[in-house]
Amino acid sequence: MENEFLKLIETRRSCRKYLPEQITDEELNAVLQAGTFAPTGMGWQSPFIVAVQQEQMKEKLAAMNAAVRGKSGNPYYDAPTYVLVFAPTDCPFAIQDGTCVLENMMLAAHAIGLASCWINREIEMFATEEGKQLMKEMGLPEGLGGIGAIALGYPATTPAEPKARKEGYARIIR
Repeated sequence: MENEFLKLIETRRSCRKYLPEQITDEELNAVLQAGTFAPTGMGWQSPFIVAVQQEQMKEKLAAMNAAVRGKSGNPYYDAPTYVLVFAPTDCPFAIQDGTCVLENMMLAAHAIGLASCWINREIEMFATEEGKQLMKEMGLPEGLGGIGAIALGYPATTPAEPKARKEGYARIIR
């Protein structure tokens, strides 16, 4: 079956090398808007989305993430924009809701010619006192936890071809 949206899903790849040029406000707003239309449990719209382009905060986030990982380097791959997703820790759908937001944003980014990469360890980062303080600095309400993030920018390389899908990945029981 040919379908533009299905093709978009099949061609999106994680990018780990970005051009230093910052994305436009129009592009960023389109990606963020797509995140706000993600499905959420009970329609609660529980997640919070924070885009970070300020260099000092990006450096702090990269250091925190690298520390959780136990390695050096920038886990956000020096992308010009990081987009973080948070959700209330008492929300029974926090992980699921935040995950849907992240996926919507990655697909939207690909649709408009941007590259992205899912970044993990925000759960651990924002459970720390340093992370909680940083959430306050971001103007977020108390009671939130990190869900995940995406690195976002213009790709500096051509994406790799997709790996073959594994045997038995999807099943139909009738």
